[in-house]
This record gives sequence, C-alpha cells and structure tokens, in this order.
Amino acid sequence: MPANKILRRIALANQKGGVGKTTTAINLATALATKKRVLVIDLDPQGNASTGLGMPRTERGQGTYALLVGQKPLAELMRPTRVPDLFLLPADTDLAGAEVELVGMDQREHRLRLTLEAAADTLRDFDFIMIDCPPSLGLLTLNALVAVESVMIPLQTEFFALEGVSQITRTIDRVKRVLNPNLSLDGIVLTMFDRRNNLSELVAADVRAFFRERVFETVIPRNIRVSEAPSHGLPVLLYDPRSTGAQAYIQLAAELLRRERARGTRAA
Repeated sequence: MPANKILRRIALANQKGGVGKTTTAINLATALATKKRVLVIDLDPQGNASTGLGMPRTERGQGTYALLVGQKPLAELMRPTRVPDLFLLPADTDLAGAEVELVGMDQREHRLRLTLEAAADTLRDFDFIMIDCPPSLGLLTLNALVAVESVMIPLQTEFFALEGVSQITRTIDRVKRVLNPNLSLDGIVLTMFDRRNNLSELVAADVRAFFRERVFETVIPRNIRVSEAPSHGLPVLLYDPRSTGAQAYIQLAAELLRRERARGTRAA
C-alpha cells in the first residue's frame, strides 16, 4: 500500500435490528465509491447487504464464511458490483453456522482481522472497508470490532433504540480494553427520521445532548425509495438518485470524508 494511502476499516453495528444498519452500509459505501475504492463485507447471515448490492442468495457461492474458516483468501472471494470501485464479500449460506464453529477455533475473535492482514496486497488500492454486522453482539460482531479501527452506529429515532445504544457503546469499550486498543466510536447516524413526528425530534435531541460531536450532522429521513431499492438489487443512489434518501447518503459520505481529513490533520 502506498505510504500516503490509509485503509480505513469501519464496522456498522447495532444489536437492535431494523434500525437501518444494512441500508446505511449499502448506500454509504455506494456514495463513497464515487470518490474512493470501497469493499463491503457482509458479515450478517441474513445476507441483506449482498442482496441489496445485486447479489441474490442463489448466485453467491462462497463468501464471508469461507474467509473466516480459512477455506479461501479474500482475493478469490470478493466480487465486483454494478457500482465502479465498489466490491462485495457476500454472506454465503454457511455463515449462519459460523457462530457455533468459531467457538472452538484458535484466535476465534481475531479470525477476520488476521485474514484481512493476510490480504494486504489485495487491499492495497482500497480506501475503505465497510463491515455490515449482524443485529447481535455475538462472535461475528466481535470479529468485526476486533478487525476495525472504528464503529458507526445507525440509530433509529425511536425511544427503544436509545436503550440499545448504551449496550453497544459498553461493548465497544470492553473490546477496546481487552482485544483492540485502537477501536473508537466513529459516530452515530440518526436514521428513519420523520420530521412530522415529535418523538423523532426528541430522540435526536437526547442523542446529541449525550454524544455531542460524535453524532453525525447528516440525518437519514424516512423515505419510501430507500425501502423499495433493495427489492430491485440496487442501492437507492442508483434506484432513485434524486430522492431525499439518496441525497442524504451523499451528504453523509461527504461528512465522513470531511471527518477523515480532519482526523488526518490532527494525527499529522
């Protein structure tokens, strides 16, 4: 990897399902791929990120499971998508059993990190790895948290979603203490925001009051086009680029890149 090129690894995690995690992974990665080279790793056995990027279950073959158990290297498993500079490591059908199999393996929490390190040459030209985690805090999510530098938490602007944030942030702190000292909270993305709903405004205000600058300014609105896009195997940026949902993810990508530049300046 060139000396001036830094590969950023970000996990999208929230143990609560239905918060827009996979939708954010797909569409943020697509928006980033207009300027950067991006790999999406589908670590969720449901495989929704794979479907949403145009790879139905019947066409996947081997993927994340084969990587984790050491059957094949990353170079043989990742696939191009319809988006130039956006690649996918799909969730294969065997991934559902990986949680059980990983329990008995050596370095079970480090399997993903080690395979990515072994694929340094394959990843030489990439700028971002986005890992879509399952909606749980099991071994698959733990592997992701050990393999990345930062975590992005998509948070639905509803009351019960607030309770889940404290759990995932405690998990991040524990992983940082014990397994990955470089891990940090990249930020919280407010999703499914409905400006007509007072509760959305109240939840957003509470989250911003507690997490302050770690909450992204960009808010992802409720938008029917975002919901429709996966059924066509497309990110919303390709399905309806003028929709409010697509425009929000473009803004989120721009904000993330601004944060990355600021991070680099502070580190210099």
